[in-house]
This record gives sequence, structure tokens and C-alpha cells, in this order.
Amino acid sequence: MKLLITGATGKVGTRLIAHLQSELGLPRAALRALCHNRMIEGLDVVRGSISDKAVVKAAMEGVTHVVHMATCKETPDDVMDVTVKGLFWMLEEFRQSKTAQQFILIGGDAAVGHFFYEHGTPVTEKAPHMAYPGCYALSKVLEEVMLQQFVIQYGINACVLRAPWIMEKDDFRYSLSFGDDVFGGPRWKDMVAPAVAEACAREGTVPLLLDAHDRPLKRNFVHVDDLVRAIGLALDCAASAGRTYNICMNEPVDYGEVAAHLLASRGLKSIPIPSQYHSNWMDNAAAKFDLGWRPRIDLPQLIDLAYDYRRMPGDPRKIWYVG
Repeated sequence: MKLLITGATGKVGTRLIAHLQSELGLPRAALRALCHNRMIEGLDVVRGSISDKAVVKAAMEGVTHVVHMATCKETPDDVMDVTVKGLFWMLEEFRQSKTAQQFILIGGDAAVGHFFYEHGTPVTEKAPHMAYPGCYALSKVLEEVMLQQFVIQYGINACVLRAPWIMEKDDFRYSLSFGDDVFGGPRWKDMVAPAVAEACAREGTVPLLLDAHDRPLKRNFVHVDDLVRAIGLALDCAASAGRTYNICMNEPVDYGEVAAHLLASRGLKSIPIPSQYHSNWMDNAAAKFDLGWRPRIDLPQLIDLAYDYRRMPGDPRKIWYVG
């Protein structure tokens, strides 16, 4: 096996490399990373952008398996060149390769609109593509559609692992922050008066996000370790050919349950935050059936892992992408 990983220096990529070596026994010589701005010491690395056909050709040389995670967020100047054209060059090289065996795309629930639209039923892999406003969600739709068409056109062995918001370390704690250190969105400080935001940040108050029906919102998450295990199980899994899988917690995160847990366990208060977002529930049954995968991190663990995590001086919080 020669496995190419794009996005290898991100939160998923770094955990995946460790998992492949420690749990699956792959030697470092079997791994290659395509890196743009960052590097990985001691690994076979091809340096450059996936939007460059020559770079992709060099990275794909002799590769048997691909795990593709490189992407852009809300960066209109780059997203089509990197996310769309980059994937096209990779699939073109893959379909013509004499060594290529499997292509795994790590997708996202942005492709089905996550909490921007009301689905009315559990969100399965057969839900229609529904990009919410912005270039990132559109790019996730285009990725999945392009991969599906390469499967149809050329019969390549490929699958999509569709993940919601991926959490590691103290990410979930900071996703609830009313300060400037908030991780991701919504930006809670912009949804209340400045004085309220300051008080919430100072006291550790958490948002109890309400959906468009004034009920505690349900939103899908997955812990990075659960996603990494799913990738490992998908490798060389015959049942995965041509399939898309939702890789998510068994139940969505309920902001009401989050507020109740933090009050009971840490004495932290909450504040209701009205919104026009919609609760949704991704169904992960297909991944359980085909891959034999089960998420191990439930809601109490997700919360406690994040609130108990203490960063060392050499482990700063980093947000690599705008948006």
C-alpha cells in the first residue's frame, strides 16, 4: 500500500497518520502527504498546491490509496481552484493510474445544508444536496457530485465519508464561548447585547441555542477519533465502493442537554439564544452496517473531554482557515 493523504497537517490528518501507524501497523514508508503551506517531518511529502496539475501528478505517482481532505472554507478567491479543480486533477490522475485502488473523500454535512434547512426526517445519505449560502457549502456539494460522476463514468473505487463539525481537544468548549476566542459559528457575542456578551464570557455562561420553533437546537458533531477510526475501517472495505456514509454521533448534540450537563457538572449557567436555524439528525446506520463502525464519544464525553482539556505552551489553539 502507498497511501496519499491531502490535508495531512490538519486535525484529522495528524490523528489519521498516528492511527494508521499505531493501530493499523502501516510503516511511514507507506504514507505520503501532499502539503501546501505546512510540512510533516520524517514523512514522504510532495510540496505544492492541489490546484497545480503537475504537483498532483507527482503526488499520485505509485499511489494505491487516497484519503482526500484538503479544502478551503469561505475563501472565494481560492475555493474553486483548490477544492474543485484540485479534486478534478486528483481524480483524473487516479482514474488513469495503473496502481490506484481506492479513493476516499472526506465530505461534510454542509453538502446537505446542516442546520440551515428543515429536513423533517432523519438525514440519510440519500438526502438531496442543499448548499447553504456561501462558497464553502457549494464546494462540498460539487466535491461529492464530481466523485459520484467519476464512479459512474470510469468505475473507480471511491467512497465519501460525510462528517459534520469535527471536534478535538477543547474545540467544543470554545464553540460555546461568548468571547473573541469562539471556535466556529455562530458568533454568540453578535447575537446578544455587548454588555450581555461580556458578562457571559466572564462568567462562563453558555448559549442555549433555540431553533426556528423555539426548541433547543439539535446539531450534528463527531469527535476526530471516531472519524479517524471510520477512515481506517473504510480502507479496502469492499462494501464501501461507490457509497456515501454519514460519520457522526449516534444522536445530534442537543443544546438543551449541553446546558443541563454543564449546570449539573460545573455550575455553569446558560442563556437562551433564539435563531432561525433548524434542528437536524444525521443517520449513521449505513456506516454501522457496511463498515462495522460505531462512534465511541457520546455527548457527556464530548463535553467533559473539552472542558477537562488543558493546553500546554507548545499546543496553542490554531484556526487554519477563514470562516
